[in-house]
Amino acid sequence: MPARPALAAALGAAALLCAAVAPAAAGASETVTVDKTGHITEDGTVTLSGTYRCTGATGAAFVSSAVSQGDKDSKTVYGIGGSVARCDGAEHRWENTGKVSPDSLKAGKAHVQATVTELRSSGLLLLPSFHAVQAKDITLTRK
Repeated sequence: MPARPALAAALGAAALLCAAVAPAAAGASETVTVDKTGHITEDGTVTLSGTYRCTGATGAAFVSSAVSQGDKDSKTVYGIGGSVARCDGAEHRWENTGKVSPDSLKAGKAHVQATVTELRSSGLLLLPSFHAVQAKDITLTRK
């Protein structure tokens, strides 16, 4: 697996596992938003977007996103790409694209979680530090 998709998948998994602690760790001036519409193509390529603002990152920072459909008891969450974040206090746009099996997701209602995560050095390890997280119901449209 190429490095960028593997990193995006790892960040997405970390974000989903640690979402409960993210709001406590995020500063009030740090935000991430999700646009109300995402796009899906016939081959399963999903594009999600929004904005983010973060400050004070000392390590590499990323905006990761994940999408799911269906009821909460049987849904599968799919990591959709990751993009580099600039934590300079300004608002920036993000857009992540990823491909899932063509039958996994369809046009219609979906749930997205976006997270701004920094990888901070802690001795020999890089540990995630969450700057902002948002979960939002959106509509996937056929593109």
